[in-house]
Amino acid sequence: MTQTYLDLRAATETRDRSLREKVTTLESAAGIIKDGDHVSVGGCTASRTPLAMIWALIRAKKTGLTISRSIISTEGDLLFASGVCSHIITSWFSQGIVWGISKVMRAYTESKRAHFEEWSHMSLGLRYRAGAMGIPFMPTRAMMGSDVAGQLDELREIDCPFTGDKMLLVPALNPDVALIHVQRCDAYGNAQIDGLHFMDLDIAMAANKVILTTEKIVSNDQIRRTPDRTKIPFLTVEAVVEVPYGAAPHECYGMYEPFFKHMDYYADLTKDDPDAGAAKYLDHFYYGPSSWPEYLKLLDIEDILDATRRGRSIYDV
Repeated sequence: MTQTYLDLRAATETRDRSLREKVTTLESAAGIIKDGDHVSVGGCTASRTPLAMIWALIRAKKTGLTISRSIISTEGDLLFASGVCSHIITSWFSQGIVWGISKVMRAYTESKRAHFEEWSHMSLGLRYRAGAMGIPFMPTRAMMGSDVAGQLDELREIDCPFTGDKMLLVPALNPDVALIHVQRCDAYGNAQIDGLHFMDLDIAMAANKVILTTEKIVSNDQIRRTPDRTKIPFLTVEAVVEVPYGAAPHECYGMYEPFFKHMDYYADLTKDDPDAGAAKYLDHFYYGPSSWPEYLKLLDIEDILDATRRGRSIYDV
């Protein structure tokens, strides 16, 4: 185990950290991800979900991906239903509190077509933190005595060498690729995140490669004017894609709020027949449009304007 983790760290250390422009397209960025990769998704629930990148992955017909995220939302449904992924690691799987537990997830896991690997929210964060620190595990008391812990083969229980107390060890998570959506970054990949960071900073440091999608690419001079707002450094980033409304119909803090009418529509579509509903949604919104702007055209312009108005009223950059 130790040698394996040292090998992983050595491989991570060989990545190109040069200051170079990394701007590319959604399609080219999707090519960075290989079948069978472990892909981590930034943001949380319906916040800053890199949906444009997930849209490109599904259209590229990737297979065998393992997906991890702090809390999975509708993107998990679509990754299962498209066949891109059959294994998701997360702490909760729901479109959001208003709509309840994902019916698509239940349909796929109960029929054994896919695997939902559940960790506590704290333990998942600690796994990313261990990966970011370059250590193979992290001690915790989270999940001790819970039914969740009893379902996980990767946990180890030890006696603390200092106190003798019982502790759990959670293994590090080091994704092959991380997908993170941000409000702005420069062409090199120096990214600024407004609002909550969730687990994105640790994910970026733990992953071997990071693909950034961004609402807008700004100059390096602008990034340097407010260096305290730069949360992800260029040296972790492999590709940068400028994608306005790249989290729609989810929200991007300060830019737009969730498209609630659209999310209600999706929930209704998958309520009675999750398989047919998810397939219909994929056909119309993912396989139908030939580009991201065409996808945005399928979203109601009134919804786009309303979400933008509500988003900008909270915080204006």
